[in-house]
Amino acid sequence: MLNILLFSIVIIAVAVALLSVKILIKPNGKFSSQHVSDNPALRKQGIHCVMKQDKEMRMAADKKLKTETKQI
Repeated sequence: MLNILLFSIVIIAVAVALLSVKILIKPNGKFSSQHVSDNPALRKQGIHCVMKQDKEMRMAADKKLKTETKQI
């Protein structure tokens, strides 16, 4: 039981060390942003954050609804 616990702790420590290599070695190192809107390739294709897309769709629907009610 103790062997498994120690082995697990060692595995986790190695994983954390490997994940932090870029931050520790590079001056002012940090993880790159994983947000969709920060990715230039996705922006070029017109893909952006789902929250922003939802807001745009709701605004378009509200605008359409307002113009339809004015015509009635």
